[in-house]
Amino acid sequence: MSFNTTLTRNGTTVVITLDGELDASTAAEFGRQVDLAAKGGVERLVLDMSELTYLSSAGLRGLVFARQKMADGVTIVLVQASDEVERTIRMVGFHHSVVFADHVPE
Repeated sequence: MSFNTTLTRNGTTVVITLDGELDASTAAEFGRQVDLAAKGGVERLVLDMSELTYLSSAGLRGLVFARQKMADGVTIVLVQASDEVERTIRMVGFHHSVVFADHVPE
């Protein structure tokens, strides 16, 4: 399965769209997008997971990296995470570090 990301910036909100499988072979690409997102006045990082089909332990490490890379006041919003992905995030307790949403916030 392929993996694609896109990054858009709207003021202090950065949206990274994840499409495909976030695993060991694709985590570095996600990390590069997080690095780009962290540059310059970000208040909210939105991860659009509506097309994310799989999240491995390496993908979870990528989410932890994103949390660590962002400034303390940055809110991370996970949009349309599948039940399986959300269950995985909750199982490891990472849900305390993010906000789940049904749509990309304006």
